[in-house]
Amino acid sequence: MSTRKTLKALAEARRGVIVPGAFNALSAKVVEDLGFEAIYITGAGVTNMWFGMPDQGFMGLAEIADHTARIRNAVSLPLIVDADTGFGNALNVYHTVRTLERAGADCIQLEDQVAPKRCGHFSGKDVISTEEAVSKIKAAVDARRDGSLLIMARTDAAAVHGFEAAVERAARFAEAGADILFVEAVTTAEEIRELPRRLPRPQLMNMVIGGKTPIFNATELGELGYGIVLYANAALQGAVAGMQKALTVLRDEKEVKESSGLVAPFAERQRLVGKPEWDALEKRYS
Repeated sequence: MSTRKTLKALAEARRGVIVPGAFNALSAKVVEDLGFEAIYITGAGVTNMWFGMPDQGFMGLAEIADHTARIRNAVSLPLIVDADTGFGNALNVYHTVRTLERAGADCIQLEDQVAPKRCGHFSGKDVISTEEAVSKIKAAVDARRDGSLLIMARTDAAAVHGFEAAVERAARFAEAGADILFVEAVTTAEEIRELPRRLPRPQLMNMVIGGKTPIFNATELGELGYGIVLYANAALQGAVAGMQKALTVLRDEKEVKESSGLVAPFAERQRLVGKPEWDALEKRYS
């Protein structure tokens, strides 16, 4: 089964499959190595880790396409790609979908924020009109060369116009052809429980550590009927915490040993990046 069909089956099973975010090829390899079933290429993570900047619309299509291609080359899992607002109007969305499809995306996520967008859990967001947002989803659906490429439609309307408006928008996105729906930054447990009863398509629930949405266990979210449980930046936040711990010890104690438990062992690092396989390939061609 292709990665796109695999991802569709995962979403439609509605069992709350956990999908961690990756911000580069090595983080994607860690996700795959730990046995997760799909990967989310996070725009916030790419912006934070690649530019050292906040998630406020600084990432462009070229950056996310480049990261998608590198990650696609590194792992075999299905890839959900965060394409922000599609980087412009409906025509830009059309071009974005074509570009990311070529880069190896299995699902492309598009949102209805006014550009430049910002993290869904930041204050000060605004959204475009429902009509314009629906047109952009239609353009995304039409742009696919492979009909099994999935389109995920995200709405940030809950923070701007309220929960009911967000549900109405998501329903319109489903009518426009979106395969997966994503209502971002709901703020109550009841809203989380309500969404699977109100919307027909498979849904993603975003668990932002420290964000505005209450954290639910993925098993419970699966029981509620969510297809995907997203932890977009758990790896990033864990990596930052790990770097801070290891470098604090280095600063204060003037050394870090492999036995400290603060760093991945040298051999583990080489295993993750496939050095044994590359060594075998080198011998083959020597």
